[in-house]
Amino acid sequence: MDTHLFPVYDTAEEIEPGASPSAGSAAIEDAALLDAYSRAVIGAVDKVGPAVLHLQVTGAQGGSGAGSGVVFTPDAYVLTNSHVVSSARKIEATFPDGRTLGASLVGDDPDTDLAVLRLDGETTAFARLGDSRHLRVGQLVVAIGNPFGFQCTVTAGVVSALGRSLRTRSGRLIDSVIQTDAALNPGNSGGPLVTAAGEVVGINTAIIGMAQGICFSISAATVEFVAARLIREGRVRRCYIGVAGQNVPLPRRVVRFHNLARETAVRVQSTAPDGAARAAGLTSGDIIVAADGIPVADIDELHRLMTEERVGKPVPFTILRLSQKLEVIVTPRETPPRAAA
Repeated sequence: MDTHLFPVYDTAEEIEPGASPSAGSAAIEDAALLDAYSRAVIGAVDKVGPAVLHLQVTGAQGGSGAGSGVVFTPDAYVLTNSHVVSSARKIEATFPDGRTLGASLVGDDPDTDLAVLRLDGETTAFARLGDSRHLRVGQLVVAIGNPFGFQCTVTAGVVSALGRSLRTRSGRLIDSVIQTDAALNPGNSGGPLVTAAGEVVGINTAIIGMAQGICFSISAATVEFVAARLIREGRVRRCYIGVAGQNVPLPRRVVRFHNLARETAVRVQSTAPDGAARAAGLTSGDIIVAADGIPVADIDELHRLMTEERVGKPVPFTILRLSQKLEVIVTPRETPPRAAA
C-alpha cells in the first residue's frame, strides 16, 4: 500500500486554499512583529504614563490655556514648555488617576522653550531621563500628552531625524532637536517623548502646521543641561553683548584679501546703550567675522558662542570696518531677563 505523506499544519497556521505554506509562516511572523511592537508601546506607556500631567494654566491677564508636563524627579519637579507656563498666574496639574495638585513655576528658559515646575504635594510617579545621544534614526518612540484636552493620549512613531535646529519665540535656535512622526497636536506641548525602554529622551514642543508627521522634541541632553540650572538658579545664564545684527554676504575679493574662513558675516545694525558691544567701541556698519578666533557666518553662530562661560570674560571680536580688519575686545555681560542677545 502506498503511503502518502502530507504536511500537517497547526491550527494557528491554517493555510487559505491556494496559498503556499510559506505564506502562512509569513503571516505568523508579521503577527509576531505586530505583537512585539504593541508590547513595546504598552511597556513604555506603563512606565511613563502615570507621571504625565495635564496642566491647566490661568494667565496673568485672566486667560487660560492647557498643556502637558512630566514629573522627572522623586521630589515632584516637573518638565514642560516655557510657552505653556511662562505667563501663568495659577497652574493646576492633574495626574492620570484624577488627582490634582497645584504647581509653582521654578524657572523657565524661553531660549530652549523649557520650564520646570514644582508640585505642591507629593508625586505618585516619576519618569527617568534617558540619553538622547544614543538615539538612532528609525528608532521607535512614543509621545504621551493631552492634545485638545484629551488626557493621557498616546501616539507612536519613529525618530525621523536627529540634530535639527528649531527657532524659538525668543529668536534663538535650539540645537540637537529630535524630529519625529509621532503625531502631536495642541496640548501635547510639554509632554514626554519616550523610548521603548520607558526613558524620556525629549520634551515635545512643536509641529509644522501645514505638514503631516513633522514634529519636534527638545532632546534630553538639552533638557538635562537647562533643568539643572533652572532648579539651581531659576534661569539659564547667557551672554549679552547688545547688538542688533543682520546676516550679509561678503564680496569674494574681501574674503580673499583678508583670508576669511566664511563668505558671510554679521553686520551690526545698532548697539544697545547699556551693551558690552558699544562699550567696546563697536558701531553700526561694523561687520563681525569672528569671535574668540571662531568664524561667525551668521547671527545664529554668534548666539551659539554667547554661552554662560563667557560672561565677564574679555573676548576678541574680529571685525571689518570700511577696508580695515580690526580686533576689538568685548566683555560680554549676562543677558538681562527676557532680553535677546
